[in-house]
Amino acid sequence: MPKRLLHSPLLQMLIGRLMGGYMLLVGATTRWRHVDREIVERIWADQGPVIACIWHGRILLVHKGWAIGAGGQPPKMLISQSREGGVVAHASQVVGAPVIRGSSAKAGRRKGGFEALREMLRHLERGGCMCVTPDGPRGPRMRAQLGPIQLAKLSGAPIVCLAWATSARRVFSSWDRFTLPFPFGRGVFVWGGPIAVARDADNAAMEGARLALETEMNRIAAEADRLAGLAPIAPAEHAPA
Repeated sequence: MPKRLLHSPLLQMLIGRLMGGYMLLVGATTRWRHVDREIVERIWADQGPVIACIWHGRILLVHKGWAIGAGGQPPKMLISQSREGGVVAHASQVVGAPVIRGSSAKAGRRKGGFEALREMLRHLERGGCMCVTPDGPRGPRMRAQLGPIQLAKLSGAPIVCLAWATSARRVFSSWDRFTLPFPFGRGVFVWGGPIAVARDADNAAMEGARLALETEMNRIAAEADRLAGLAPIAPAEHAPA
């Protein structure tokens, strides 16, 4: 679909609601298996703040892995202020996860990043869950940025990792290898972590936590693909230093 069509807020809403309905359909008709779910069950039982991380290309079914309205911390999704983000924001609201809009500044243009950070910290202070994509919004694919680590340091919240795969899917050639699951198949959720970041962490400790996050997320993504009988989606090559 041409991006110019997404200038219309009405069209963003309509497409987003259709996407959200499709997400609910796939989630409800897939036969799910959960691996290492006790990791997140301990987090749910503690009822404290938590940061949930999933790769950008697998964002479509993240709602199915979280106990929305069933004992888990109230989730919110961090979504960019792009036109495509507007579509995803409407879809997220359909499946029961409100959104916070914002991303880092680019080429001197403010994109609501500072305001979004303050809102995320307030949500975590109230014992909520913030779901973020460490490689979003533009990549490189499956390479963690420092954003979730900084959020964990400021909030004191642990990070948990989530990956899913379904036996029937289409993987697009987009930068994130966006994955479209099909209904009525088999699916698996794999959990990883938790990863803690001390409030006094220095740059070296934060980089260590970032690398640990990236490694764990790629481990569980590959495991989810393997358990679904699929070839793993490979991370992008590291950008030159």
